[in-house]
Amino acid sequence: MVIKYEPLNRKERIAKLFREAIEAENKRDLDTAKKKLDEILHESIDTEPELYFEACFRLAEIFLDQDNYRGAVKCALRAIYMAPSDDLIRLGFKRLGDMLFIIKSAGKREELSRNMDSIKALLKDDELLSSFLDALVGIARGENIEVKFPIKEMNEALELFKG
Repeated sequence: MVIKYEPLNRKERIAKLFREAIEAENKRDLDTAKKKLDEILHESIDTEPELYFEACFRLAEIFLDQDNYRGAVKCALRAIYMAPSDDLIRLGFKRLGDMLFIIKSAGKREELSRNMDSIKALLKDDELLSSFLDALVGIARGENIEVKFPIKEMNEALELFKG
């Protein structure tokens, strides 16, 4: 009897990578978890936007855990930028707001005031997200930013960061 192995389809491969990333996170092997999540990002960017969104946020949470606040916010904004639906965009801003609150509570707001050029370049074609990033960086610099965005969750995220 000959056993023929079929290559894993994309979703099965991504599911396997998610499992491996979660297992690595549970073992506190964060470098392995980041590598697995990075593989998911490459596998899913053009074909599975919901999975890309989730992988970005899991990676952002690892960066947050490692006190890499800029990395966490950049991943969250990348997830929101690539989100395939309004519901995920709103969810993304809620999750980003939680991260911003943690960053503010840790006294690390100023870390978001510099070296945000790479994410600014990605967001340049999205006027709304670009304006949000400008407001975020302004708040991080200690500026009094008064802006209202059309998406309630965007405003809430900024308020959590200001407060």
